[in-house]
Amino acid sequence: MSRLLDVENLTVQFDTGEGRVTAVDDVSFSLDKGRVLGLVGESGSGKSVTAKSLMRLNAGNAVYGGKTAITLHLDGGPVDVMRLKSAREMRIVRGGAISMIFQEPMASFAPALTVGGQMVEQLLIHNDMSRKRAREISIEMLERVGIPEPVKRFNQYAFELSGGMRQRAMIAMALSTRPKLLIADEPTTALDVTIQAQVIDLMKDLVAEFHMAIIFITHDLGVIAQTADDIAVMYLGRLVETGPVRDVIRRPAHPYTRGLLAALPRLDDPGAPLEPIPGDIPSPLERPGGCVFHTRCREIIGDVCRKEVPCFRRVAAGHLAACHLHEGECAS
Repeated sequence: MSRLLDVENLTVQFDTGEGRVTAVDDVSFSLDKGRVLGLVGESGSGKSVTAKSLMRLNAGNAVYGGKTAITLHLDGGPVDVMRLKSAREMRIVRGGAISMIFQEPMASFAPALTVGGQMVEQLLIHNDMSRKRAREISIEMLERVGIPEPVKRFNQYAFELSGGMRQRAMIAMALSTRPKLLIADEPTTALDVTIQAQVIDLMKDLVAEFHMAIIFITHDLGVIAQTADDIAVMYLGRLVETGPVRDVIRRPAHPYTRGLLAALPRLDDPGAPLEPIPGDIPSPLERPGGCVFHTRCREIIGDVCRKEVPCFRRVAAGHLAACHLHEGECAS
């Protein structure tokens, strides 16, 4: 495996009328080509802000920490994303090397333009090709993602397509530029389970064929178990556990991860009561000191959790958890 992405000390804050809010706090991770990383956590945990930071798509009032470094390793050499300034420079990551699938397809398609028209425009921006060739590639990609009658759909507007078809069209548009990294932000949330399974299978096939990487953002650990190779669990802007997806799900090492898994319905025992995590995620304006999860943790061990920020410790090969329940040296 070869490295595609390095994110180091990512910190993102927003200036609001009530003060400066920390949305992402000192997050670091890496991603290799051909791998799928599942980014998991409740709403408000910082997943989408983290993903949008890779393309510098956060709102204009976003403030990045001074130590933040995002490096994309491309064939032509490494790209320091934080140093990109002009709109032309940003094309390297926005729709070029990185594409993003948003949760709501209608937010990605302009209602007054046909699906095909938008796909062609995107290809012409990022590639030196004729409009005819861009049309051919767009129709081919619509067919590849399983859309029936792709020529007809090419000439239709987004509102004329079903929800599942819009989602597939958005995936087709994201993939038409052959990105090195695909960010999928809750891509299956609005779909029924049948279409959801088809989209998951499609994404697996695309990873194998194009050897690209995917960051799959969701709150659904069941979807991640079927899709991802590795998992990163976020809470209130911080990573709390990372590792191979099967190891983390079978042997969760952080109380928050255990809480997320306990809240899932069990197919082997449909009558078993769900166990929600107690309390609510705190406001970013009132971030707890120490371990950010201590206000909801059932396994809190006293003042150390309230006062000291836990470092990542190795609990198994490639499996790290930021929790005071674990002993040993901090992982580098």
